[in-house]
Amino acid sequence: MKKGIVIVAALLTMPLAVTAWIQQPFNHEIGELKFAGLSKANPASLKKDVEKLYGEFGNRHFDDVTTLDLAANYIQNEFSKVSSRTRLQSYQVDSEMFSNVIARFGPTNGNPIIIGAHYDAEAETAGADDNASGVAGLLELARLFAKNPPSVPVELVAYTLEEPPNFRTESMGSRQHAAQLVNDGITPRLVIVLEMIGYFSDAPNSQEYPIGALKWLYPNTGDFIAVVGNLANPGDTKLVKMIMKSTNPNLAVESISAPSALTGIDFSDHASYWLHDMPAVMITDTSFYRNANYHKASDTPDTLNYQRMAQVVEGVFAVVNYFRQEPI
Repeated sequence: MKKGIVIVAALLTMPLAVTAWIQQPFNHEIGELKFAGLSKANPASLKKDVEKLYGEFGNRHFDDVTTLDLAANYIQNEFSKVSSRTRLQSYQVDSEMFSNVIARFGPTNGNPIIIGAHYDAEAETAGADDNASGVAGLLELARLFAKNPPSVPVELVAYTLEEPPNFRTESMGSRQHAAQLVNDGITPRLVIVLEMIGYFSDAPNSQEYPIGALKWLYPNTGDFIAVVGNLANPGDTKLVKMIMKSTNPNLAVESISAPSALTGIDFSDHASYWLHDMPAVMITDTSFYRNANYHKASDTPDTLNYQRMAQVVEGVFAVVNYFRQEPI
């Protein structure tokens, strides 16, 4: 009888355990956070950068190397305004050269925090949310780090060639960057990838999920930002979520740690670091699970919410500043 009760109890609690593992709803002990004196992200600057990438460098695709180079030059120029440590990581694909754009802040020694976003776009789209929004966030973070220098090494990387036909190949800029870290013997403390951070909706049923069961665990309204991680480092996923939530009570943040078999979990540059067992998370508005403009010409700057984008950027900024308060 007792054995039967134990089995029933285990069966009843198993769904709760699975829910807690995937969704990570409980607070992480992050101590006292002191972000009040830090600079704020500027929604107007975010909008300006999105419109610049969308308008002047719209065809940022593998087939248009000239436009990709112009976009890379723009990003490097913006980085150079606030950092003296900028460079290109260039590599060859077929007969053409492509470049990641890198800026560094903080100390030169120690395990870095890497924050990245891809600047290329799907063919025949100008990619406002995908992924001018992520690059705009990267540029705004550079400005914030210039005003508030981090006490840990920070490397910002604008990746090239995330989109097809290079997706999931060694030609991806993030694959090249991750491989270089391995070659240099550098182990990042954390990698944060910004993948579509500008589209939000307050309409009911505006949020979809890869499997129906997740609708019971997460909101049906697309008004949140998501932190996505794998099963190898669920603690980092939860930590990032809790820091971002602590930064602004108006910013809704959800998180998930799941295997790559769940569609969308590894759909960006963070997966390049997972291949080398490096801790990495993706910050995303959930892409095509919310934004119907994904990979369409309708992915335009006027569809984005720059106030909420600024809150997301401030949340990521706070993650780095958490590590300036706590020892790594």
